[in-house]
Amino acid sequence: MSLSDQISEQLKTAMKAKDQASLRALRGIKAAFLNLKTAEGGKEVTEADEVTALVKMAKQRRDSLAIYKEQGREDLAVIEEEELVVIEKFLPAQMSEDEIKAEVQAIIAQTGASGMKDMGKVMGMASGKLKGKADGKIIADIVKQLLA
Repeated sequence: MSLSDQISEQLKTAMKAKDQASLRALRGIKAAFLNLKTAEGGKEVTEADEVTALVKMAKQRRDSLAIYKEQGREDLAVIEEEELVVIEKFLPAQMSEDEIKAEVQAIIAQTGASGMKDMGKVMGMASGKLKGKADGKIIADIVKQLLA
């Protein structure tokens, strides 16, 4: 079952259960997928494209959540948190920092990177290999730490 089909099934279930938080998040996901299909000029949207859209949505929710908590807007923070939980259900399992570190070390060995001047090369490969499985900021921090 494709990701779009899973979203549609979950949407029906949320409607029947009258789960407003899930409905809000699932409708947002469905809208993002629809935008992908129409923005590409009719090009077939792959599951990788859908996962990329979900990662972007999750990052937006995390950023908004941090801002709302910083400003003391708990009412808005709760909404973002509920939507983030729903979005994360459809994302691949996130890697731990140790797993990311092991992958980055392998990439550094493979590319022969020796210092901060090679960060772009390492980040390019790491971002591509770990896309959807790890947050870009965490990857960048680990790459900086290992190359320094």
